Amino acid sequence: MPYSSNTKLMEFRRFLFAEFLMFCTFFMQLSSCKPANPSSSLILPLKAQQISPQIIPKPPNKLSFRHNVSLTVSLAVGSPPQQVTMVLDTGSELSWLHCKKTTSTPMSFSPQISTSYRPVPCSSPTCTSRTRDFTIPVSCDANKLCHVVLSYADMSSVEGSLAFEAFSIGGPNSTPQMAFGCMDSSSTTTPDEDSKTTGLIGLNRGALSFVSQMGYPQFSYCISGSGSSGVLLFGVANFQWLRPLNYTPMVQMSVPLPYFDRVAYTVQLEGIRVSNTILPLPKSVYEPDHTGAGQTMVDSGTQFTFLLGSAYTALKNEFLSQTRGVLRPYEDPNFVFQGAMDLCYRVELNRAGLPPLPSVNLMFRGVEMSVSGEKLLYRVPGMTRGSDGIFCFTFGNSDLLGVEAYVIGHHHQQDMWMEFDLANSRVGWAEFRCDLASQRLGLSQ
Repeated sequence: MPYSSNTKLMEFRRFLFAEFLMFCTFFMQLSSCKPANPSSSLILPLKAQQISPQIIPKPPNKLSFRHNVSLTVSLAVGSPPQQVTMVLDTGSELSWLHCKKTTSTPMSFSPQISTSYRPVPCSSPTCTSRTRDFTIPVSCDANKLCHVVLSYADMSSVEGSLAFEAFSIGGPNSTPQMAFGCMDSSSTTTPDEDSKTTGLIGLNRGALSFVSQMGYPQFSYCISGSGSSGVLLFGVANFQWLRPLNYTPMVQMSVPLPYFDRVAYTVQLEGIRVSNTILPLPKSVYEPDHTGAGQTMVDSGTQFTFLLGSAYTALKNEFLSQTRGVLRPYEDPNFVFQGAMDLCYRVELNRAGLPPLPSVNLMFRGVEMSVSGEKLLYRVPGMTRGSDGIFCFTFGNSDLLGVEAYVIGHHHQQDMWMEFDLANSRVGWAEFRCDLASQRLGLSQ
């Protein structure tokens, strides 16, 4: 979920009493959101592995994406097709584009020149039923069209109309009609960053997410840690060169809870280990409480990883203890990177690399995610003190953001093959050189 200064975290406090009235199981969503013509394959001109129809309705599709701060994919939308660049976001449901209703401008989509564009009226079941998981209820505009507002915790927002359009992701014949937001109004705290993309591609488990509408029960991505390339694959990744993945089950809630995002990729964090030391916290610290606050989400739209206050404080203190004499803390109490990362260091810019650091292992049910080396520190762009650069710990405090959740960001997913298995309700990963995956899939850039 995008959030200010590179990512925007979803505002969970919007899940109020209305959430108790809006419940739909994932399997119901999946069955109601498949393309009208499931036999139409979406095949890119890359290596496509044929999948048995009993397993998946169409062969896998591969897209390359680039990342600097956000992960982006390029698609063709509309008839005739218009090229767009969209942020890849497993933490959001509705895909949307900046739309200009009169003339085309850079980084926007022009619906008025597309013959396949269809606005959604307020009376449509797509508007009345399939938007049930939106954090802000839809409304009816003056033209009796379905009006959508998406708001984020940094006070940025976009709004516009729900519509159907042809999204081409596998060639000229791969143009399923997809519901999306055609947004003609926005408010942002990061205009320079937002101007680099046309919109966002939502990949969570909601009824109107991109992956639900496509009908794929599984998708994967692999983010290169050594460059700006990566792979996004819709379908089953049965490649001989891909090592077996380790899986952790998704957390399911039998009843809706006000602060629990039911369509996120939620897993159970059970502990954190720094080198060989497990943080002395009870498992209950990592579990959602009776309101749903405290869930752990895997999110490609968030850059770094954020922990609830008690877990963050314990991790910060242990990391400080184990790096004493190895790293020099940046002692400026008024500096907090991105509003939530207050553990930073001064590192000599003329040194060859970072000193040896203790690894941080996130311990999930059945699998761990190891964060080590350069993934642990991030240099603050353009900030120096004498001959030193300022490097900040890549874990932040969710409490400082007003977000009641643990969020695993894409920085800590680099050089891992990440699989989201909706059919089996699990998330899997394994360490992998993602630049090699790009090459093997014919996507090297």
